[in-house]
Amino acid sequence: MNFGIGDKIYRWLIHFGLNESLAVWLKIFIEILIVSTICIIINYIAKKIILSVITKIVKHSKNKWDDLLLEKKVFHKFSHLLPAIIIYYSSIYIFIGHPQVIHYVKSGVFIYLIVIAMLVINSFLNALNEIYLQLPSSKERSIKGFLQVVNIFNFLIGAILILSVLLNKNPGYFLTGIGAIAAILMLVFKDTLLGLVAGIQLSANDMVKIGDWISLPSKNADGTVIEISLHTVKIENWDKTISMLPSYSLVSESFINYRGIEDSKTRRIKRSINIDINSIKFLEESDIIKLKKIKLLEPYITEKTDELDKLNSKIDADLSAKTNGLRLTNIGTFRKYIELYLRENQNVRQDLTIIVRQLQPTETGIPIELYFYSKLYEWEPYEIFQADIFDHLLAVVSQFGLQVFQSPTGYDFQKHLK
Repeated sequence: MNFGIGDKIYRWLIHFGLNESLAVWLKIFIEILIVSTICIIINYIAKKIILSVITKIVKHSKNKWDDLLLEKKVFHKFSHLLPAIIIYYSSIYIFIGHPQVIHYVKSGVFIYLIVIAMLVINSFLNALNEIYLQLPSSKERSIKGFLQVVNIFNFLIGAILILSVLLNKNPGYFLTGIGAIAAILMLVFKDTLLGLVAGIQLSANDMVKIGDWISLPSKNADGTVIEISLHTVKIENWDKTISMLPSYSLVSESFINYRGIEDSKTRRIKRSINIDINSIKFLEESDIIKLKKIKLLEPYITEKTDELDKLNSKIDADLSAKTNGLRLTNIGTFRKYIELYLRENQNVRQDLTIIVRQLQPTETGIPIELYFYSKLYEWEPYEIFQADIFDHLLAVVSQFGLQVFQSPTGYDFQKHLK
């Protein structure tokens, strides 16, 4: 008769004079001890020998992806599978004659294998994301949200398999019940589901990617995107604070993405100078002579005065009255000077729109708006360039007999009283 190891231990204990009850419990303890010892030995072999060999192979490999698999402990988690598989198949011989024990051992090992498989897949997905981040295309689109969706299904399927083992039911039995609890799941995991859908939309529609400068005023967020996950988008604000925004807030609310600035290598400038209406006048002959000394304006003034002289002669205008005929104005000449100044500037994009226009008068004067694009699009150079442009224009505006509008200050009232 072929006896299992358990029966041999039991017969050996009885041989030494132990009673049957004590022999049964001691036999079970010894069997558990044997199984545990086998687990420890196999686990040691897997970790110390097999993993050491794999680590040496990975270290000498020129590929980067296997280093990331090692770093994320994918191979370490694989090492847990070997002891479990050996226990699964050896339990038939160790507990021969005890089918109920074999069933429990196999069920426990199967659940353990499922958990290890889930953890291996989780580690592999993390490693896959790290590998993808090494590629240039990762700057264009993040796959972290998609990998997290895969991971959710990984743990969901694992949970169904574990339940099917514990309750001795077919996995299909639990799949049919998912529809019934879907409504409850939508209420309990509302944010997760919204984040899931939003994360897919953000990636699929290329709405935002890592490195983008975005602004979401409703959330007081203004800075660079440093991470996109299934549930959240992490933004490093310009004051170095970190904003964690739900993914669905970028889909449900409007936000500004300044990626176009980086892609086009340019940035728009749209600012105004408010001119005091009381300083606007026709140019006198002496004013024209003085402004002709400005190199940028000399061709324009010469051409324009000749044109106006011909038109005035044609209509026989009486120029003794300023309301008669056509004349140059200081504000019109200043507007032309700004346009010529921008077209001569090497940091202004000449292939894009350049407009200097007069807006509707307001209680703060007449706005002269500058609309153009700068070649300097990074924050600090852009701000310096913009300041230099308006520094110059504010300094030369008086050469045209114009004054910039400014609300009266205490100094103005004090000067007037004197």
